[in-house]
Amino acid sequence: MKRVTILGATGSIGASCLDVISQQPNHFTVSCLASYGNVEALFEQARKFHPHTVALVQAKDADQWRARFKKIGVELLTGAVGVEELAGRDDADVVVNAIVGAAGLRPTLAALAAGKTVALANKETLVTAGELVTATAKKLGGKIIPIDSEHSALWQCLEGEDAAAIESIILTASGGPFRSRSKSEMHSVTVAEALQHPNWNMGRKITIDSATLMNKGLEVIEACWLFNTPVQKIRVLIHPQSIIHSMVEFVDGAIKAQMGTPDMRIPIQYALSYPERLPNKFPRLDFARWSTLTFQEPDLDKFACLRLAYQAIADGGTAPTVLNAANEIAVHAFLDEQLKFVDIPRMVDSALQRHQNHRAADLDAVISADRWAREFVQAELHK
Repeated sequence: MKRVTILGATGSIGASCLDVISQQPNHFTVSCLASYGNVEALFEQARKFHPHTVALVQAKDADQWRARFKKIGVELLTGAVGVEELAGRDDADVVVNAIVGAAGLRPTLAALAAGKTVALANKETLVTAGELVTATAKKLGGKIIPIDSEHSALWQCLEGEDAAAIESIILTASGGPFRSRSKSEMHSVTVAEALQHPNWNMGRKITIDSATLMNKGLEVIEACWLFNTPVQKIRVLIHPQSIIHSMVEFVDGAIKAQMGTPDMRIPIQYALSYPERLPNKFPRLDFARWSTLTFQEPDLDKFACLRLAYQAIADGGTAPTVLNAANEIAVHAFLDEQLKFVDIPRMVDSALQRHQNHRAADLDAVISADRWAREFVQAELHK
């Protein structure tokens, strides 16, 4: 029986994770849950799954809610430090990090420092501080298992393979809702249109990132750190059907591809059950239905965010940190209708050009670069 702590429990990944756990009661139990601020949803999850502790980053009426949680036998911690405490506790075998954005970095480090297995859905952890995170895991015995469907696919394709035999890593992307629009048509994109992802049901921020292809750019950076692979060996292909989740090409010309229905519960379950595979009742892939699978190269002019991500990881240092932080502020400004869709990559590009790059080997350097990028974009928004 594996004990699971879920950070970001009330988001889409967290909810899918709890669905997996509910269908595998003989294999998993919930130890702790954390949410940013959705206390009502967290309380209902606590009533159903009986964790011994929960945490809220932002908690209005904290004393009142603490009393309510206590009545059902659950301790409530508050603030970011409460989430970090849950991540580092010794009462979980797997810590799922499904927190959105750079806020997921400190809990990941806390879990790895405690020697935990981290099932990572928070790609910003490795984007902003890949060098620091991987060094912490190596030094203190922690382990990172990817939850993202693309990185889970690569992880499965690479099981048992020699890293020296890798010719290239191929990340597939749906292309989002605007893969067929011209560059000129992108100027009129609305928030409602950008939130209509054709294949996946996700949170608002990641859905916008998928529409700009920044999400795929972040995944390129994440793959560099997860699989210790130079960016020159990582390609992106648009695959609208989202059936092949990613591929690995080897030096002999052979290609491994991991396939399945676009259902996040499949990679989540594998991350939790690894190294075992557990049976489930999730929908199966019907090859007769998907008789045609298509692929195309991404347009790096139209989807400049992907080009900027390649540039940032090639530059190294704190450039990926700045890329991520600038993008977070720009995306939220777009969602608040303060910024046009096409201005998201423009803001990120400006931040990268103005930033004085330096090594990101310690937390202070990462936090400083992250703060600078956020303040820079905020200042640009108010001009």
